[in-house]
Amino acid sequence: MNGKLTPRRLLAGAGVFAMAAAVAAGALVDGDLGPLLLGIRAEFYLFALTLLGVALFHDRTLEVALTGLVAIVTLKFLTDADFALGHHLLEELPTLVNLLGLLLGFAVLARHFELSQMPEILPRWLPDDWKGGFMLLAMVFVLSSFLDNIAAAMIGGTIAMHVYRRRLDIGFLAAIVAASNAGGAGSVVGDTTTTMMWIDGVPALGVVHAYVAAVPTLLVIALFAAHQQQSYQPIQRDEVGHHRIAWPSLAAVAAILIGAILANVLLDFPAAGVWIAIVAAAYFARTDWSVVPAALKGALFLVTLVTCASLMPVDTLPEASWRTAFGLGWVSAVFDNIPLTKLALEQGGYDWGMLAFTVGFGGSMIWFGSSAGVALSTIFPEARSVVEWIRRGWFVPVGYAIGFFVLLLTLGWQPAAA
Repeated sequence: MNGKLTPRRLLAGAGVFAMAAAVAAGALVDGDLGPLLLGIRAEFYLFALTLLGVALFHDRTLEVALTGLVAIVTLKFLTDADFALGHHLLEELPTLVNLLGLLLGFAVLARHFELSQMPEILPRWLPDDWKGGFMLLAMVFVLSSFLDNIAAAMIGGTIAMHVYRRRLDIGFLAAIVAASNAGGAGSVVGDTTTTMMWIDGVPALGVVHAYVAAVPTLLVIALFAAHQQQSYQPIQRDEVGHHRIAWPSLAAVAAILIGAILANVLLDFPAAGVWIAIVAAAYFARTDWSVVPAALKGALFLVTLVTCASLMPVDTLPEASWRTAFGLGWVSAVFDNIPLTKLALEQGGYDWGMLAFTVGFGGSMIWFGSSAGVALSTIFPEARSVVEWIRRGWFVPVGYAIGFFVLLLTLGWQPAAA
């Protein structure tokens, strides 16, 4: 038997360790608080192990996430007599199905956009130096203000793939995700978290001031990312041949985006509108269905990770303050921002524009911290490296801090009535 320590065997060992930790933690029950290790709920340790596994085995992310989910569920069954997995999954089902549908649907959208020939034509208008990358990131930011941030990131990634001849620096990929998340932060149709706030009664104008933070953040990120990408692979306008717009494919893109917006506003379920439009567009535009199975693994990974996050015993948040809002941005890099936003809405007393920026943008700091990042990784698998994402995209957390304090120093903390 070959004793070589392969990633697969390391992963198997990590899975056994996680399961053993779950069983061991089951013996450390402290009354109604559940299993505690050093004063912290054991579920958080298992979730941290899962995230560490994702960071180390970025080519086995789905397997790691499934291992973590099994370990967390096992712990729940061992320590909580009232835990009902079926009931929990039924509560989370709308969010999970919507997320899965959006990730797969926007993969089809990105392919339609690619087939429209627009990614080949756009270099004619983009400057052929670092300003081209800067303008591309600004365009993603604007798109995300009225589209879902996943769609904006996928469109931006598809364009970048063509204008940079498929050679993209991981830092620029991080910047695309950051631009899409920043652009959606001040719009109630631009991000799931802001839509949740809107549905809960926060007025649309109540989150608009998030752009006071998002705009300077974009400027910082786009400036550094564009120069970095230009050094790695510049735009080559002279290589662009003669292309004509494929109007049926472009019409399919428009139909999918309109479907997402309408279903988001009317049904709070944008995935339904996306897939209705995809099926309808198949009658007049070529649809490349092969992208669906190709995107499935990445989509299932995110759904599994969100399920793990939903099982965390996050019952309360610290008292609402600008410090808490700032901290939640860092937390959202590794913890799904949907339950964080839900808890904040239940607690009340937040500056909703500030919170929209922090929880909406924070996930950009790590590739799996945002659904836009996971979606983009389906067409750029090299992005699934936490180390490289942080190393090459160092300007993302820097931009976050700068943007946040610009907002705090100009408008201050403006909490709503609790």
